[in-house]
Amino acid sequence: MTTQFTSAPPTAEATRKARRRPEDSYAARGTRPGFLWALPATLFFTLFAIAPLIMVAVLSFMSWNGLGSPEFVGTDNWKRILDDPVMIRSIWLTLLLTALGVVLQTPLSIVLGVWAAGHQRNRAVLSAVYFIPLLLSATAVSVLWRALLDPNFGIPARMTWLFGDGNLFGEQATAIGVLAFVSTWQFTPFHTLIYQGAARAIPPVLYQAAEIDGAGRFRQFFHITLPQLRNSVVTSMILMIVGGLTTFETVLILTQGGPGTDTTISAYYMYQKAFKGFDFGAGAAIALCLVIAATIVSLIVVRVSGYDKMRSDMEGVS
Repeated sequence: MTTQFTSAPPTAEATRKARRRPEDSYAARGTRPGFLWALPATLFFTLFAIAPLIMVAVLSFMSWNGLGSPEFVGTDNWKRILDDPVMIRSIWLTLLLTALGVVLQTPLSIVLGVWAAGHQRNRAVLSAVYFIPLLLSATAVSVLWRALLDPNFGIPARMTWLFGDGNLFGEQATAIGVLAFVSTWQFTPFHTLIYQGAARAIPPVLYQAAEIDGAGRFRQFFHITLPQLRNSVVTSMILMIVGGLTTFETVLILTQGGPGTDTTISAYYMYQKAFKGFDFGAGAAIALCLVIAATIVSLIVVRVSGYDKMRSDMEGVS
């Protein structure tokens, strides 16, 4: 007695999959999707970024107090802000705060991000607590620290042995230190999250090979982890630089540019010119200067780091 086995006829779904050729996918063809896929994002970016930027550029050559019709004044606004000593000083203060942010946040974020990517005990709970500042707005964080550092009722008033008279906002050095500290406290968790994801993407085989060769944790960190985080370091630094150049709420709530003009950065000076002095032409010129400066610095970072030449999808591999 013999038994014959007959296969069931293929279903419509199986037939459709069989007929589908590999070259039908974008990945197999090595090409990118058409422009229509990017059209919604392009329209959104044009409407809410490019168009306002063009309007600001045009307004920088106008004289307008918020009422009536703008009047064309040529380059008068640009001449006034370039000859303004407060504006020149605000540029240096902006660069100083930006540099402090990069210097403080980068190493701290890398160390915390690499640690958060591990499998230590209670790591998830501690990471969740540490990321709480990331959930708060810059205004809420500034109001919180303004209350905590109040010279009359805050922490400095109760710890005069450490803070002296308790007025951390009364001198330029301490006021800048407070601004740098608050920005670091708020934004370090964000950059930590970037490094955490990048550290988890590093192939474990690299660490296994290093252990076989006798490399300890420190050598693995400096010779494997840091080089593999190269792309993320560049991305994080660009975000820090752009964020530092456009910092506004922290200065507005904590110091209001004081004492005097000792913490008046460019973004806050733009606010003073446009919305307090009703000189929207000069304010637009300052805003355009910030856009140009952020673009130039970001391009320099990309060029110097070689980020524009990286083609691999693997983290840190060019």
